[in-house]
Parts: sequence; structure tokens; C-alpha cells
Amino acid sequence: MTHPSAQSNNGGTQLGLSLGGAQVSGSDLVETAVLAERLGYDSIWSSEAWGQDAFTPLAFVAAATESIGLGTAIAQISARTPATTAMTALTLQGLSGGRLQLGLGVSGPQVVEGWHGVPFGRPLTKTREYVEVLRLAMAADRRVEYDGSEFHIPYLGQGSTGLGKPLRTTIRDVPPAPILIAAIGPKNVALAVEVADGVLPYLWSPSRWDQAWGESLSAARPGFAVAPTVLVAIDDDIDRARAAVRPRLALHVGGMGARGKNFYHALVTRYGYASEADEIQDRFLSGDRDGANRAVSDAMVDDLALVGPTRRVAERLSVWRSSPVTTLIAEPHDQHSLEELARAW
Repeated sequence: MTHPSAQSNNGGTQLGLSLGGAQVSGSDLVETAVLAERLGYDSIWSSEAWGQDAFTPLAFVAAATESIGLGTAIAQISARTPATTAMTALTLQGLSGGRLQLGLGVSGPQVVEGWHGVPFGRPLTKTREYVEVLRLAMAADRRVEYDGSEFHIPYLGQGSTGLGKPLRTTIRDVPPAPILIAAIGPKNVALAVEVADGVLPYLWSPSRWDQAWGESLSAARPGFAVAPTVLVAIDDDIDRARAAVRPRLALHVGGMGARGKNFYHALVTRYGYASEADEIQDRFLSGDRDGANRAVSDAMVDDLALVGPTRRVAERLSVWRSSPVTTLIAEPHDQHSLEELARAW
């Protein structure tokens, strides 16, 4: 659902709010959601790693708000069977009046194997089959029957009783939630374009996106959603604003994956920041976190985040709106940034 004030001011692009992974009290969560709805944010998005789950905060928010959209950015594929995700999504859709957007992602082997205790496997194959089974499970007009390489439903393999039978959901008259996939690599993005309703990028560049995403997104059908999460720090002191987001950028480019297996490093390299990316990674992996932060150039910060005084951020928003972004999911540094971004919007 689109909040009227957001729709009237954004030229087609919507403004979302990321809750991030921070653990907050129920009262703070409700206060933030109600404020976001009042300010004109179109949607509010939650995530999960190995702490709080992505769905419970949205249910809490749904009960305290009227129209703001609800999104997972992201819910981990390995955390739930497709049927469990379908039950959760349909339940939240029904209780919220159809406000959910279902964002999914494979996470990484450290979390999948280290926390969930299941094989990381083949992420592209697993994602494709998961989405296919999920669509079956959310459709009230069909039973779930699937025989893939990752999922077999009903299960008739080793250890089965042989008594499983195809079932269909008992939830009726609830529209399936749109499915978005977290992806930044060319193959992952191409898969999202093929099987999903949208993509959830991270470290999106509104000025250089075509260097990394152009070919993959060229096949997207009309209405395909592009909803990046964007760090925001609004401060009259632009150096202080840049400093507020540098550690997050350095963490992803330098530390989210081993050398040669960091997809964020590969992404910003495709944008043209190869030298900065290498220095950030070298310093981060050697334990020099402060040096990694300093290696994040002003140009990279200004390109990948929204920073500085309100007027400057307002001017930068025109660049973001001219890219294929359909929803800008803001992750503000503080409440001041949350409120000022809505005014700039």
C-alpha cells in the first residue's frame, strides 16, 4: 500500500524505512513505526541474522499501524522450509490486510552452516526451487507437489513413512505476498528477474548501477521492483555524516566474506572502485579497522549512501530517482536522519 504523502512527492519512487538488525523494545518499535507512517514512509522493513527473526517485529508493527507496508529484507531461506515461510507470510498478510512484501535471501555459509546447521549447498538452485515451492504453497487453489534436486514434496526418501500426501493451504482469500530476492551478483540478479517480483540490492550505486546491473536488469518485466537498502546520515557537518556510515561500508566491502569470496567487494569493483575496494579489504582483513574506514573514499560514500545536510541530500535524491529504484529503503543513522529524510523526500 502507498502512503498518500509519499506517493505525491516522489515521482514514482517510494520511500521505505529499514529497522536494521537492532534489538529495540516493543514500545520503541511501535513509536518508530507510527512516526514513519505519519512522516510518509511507504513501508517498513525488518531483517534477521542470528538474533531476532524478521517476521515478529512486522507483526508487532502491523497491530499498531494502519497502512504502512511491511517487508522482510531479508528472511533467510535456510531458516525455514518453504511451507513454513508460506504459512508465516499468509498469516501476516491476512492479519495486516495484505501489506507484506516477502524479501528472501540465502545469507552466507557462516550463518547457514554455523547457525542453522544445514549445508549451504548450491545457492542459485536452492533459491529457484525455494521460490517455486513457496509459490505453490501460497496458492490456495493447488496442492503442493514438487520433485527437485533440493526439495521433494511429499517427501518419500530415506527415513520417510511413505504416508505423506500433497496438501494445499487452508488459508483462503489472502493474496500471496510479492517475492523479492536479495541479490548483488550478475547470476543472482538474473535469477531474481526470472523467478521473483523484485530484487533487494545492497550497496546500490544510483550513478553506476548499469556497470554492474544493466545486463541483468534489462530483462526485467514492467513492475519489477528494485528496492535497495541505503545508509543515511543527515548532518550539517558533512565530514561527520560521512564518518557515521564509513564503518558499515568498510565492513561489507572489507569483511563480509573471505578474500576472493566477498560479493560486496566484487560489486564495488564492478562500479569502478577497484583500488579503494582492495585497500579496504587488505586493511580490514589485517585487523586495521580504522584504516579500513579511512580507505572508504568520500566519492564512494557519496555514491553509495545519502549523507550531509538536508538540502544536499534532497538534491542527491534526484539521482536516485532517475535510476531504476522503485523503493528506496533508508537505514537512517539516527532519528534526526529519519525525520529529515522524510522532509527532504
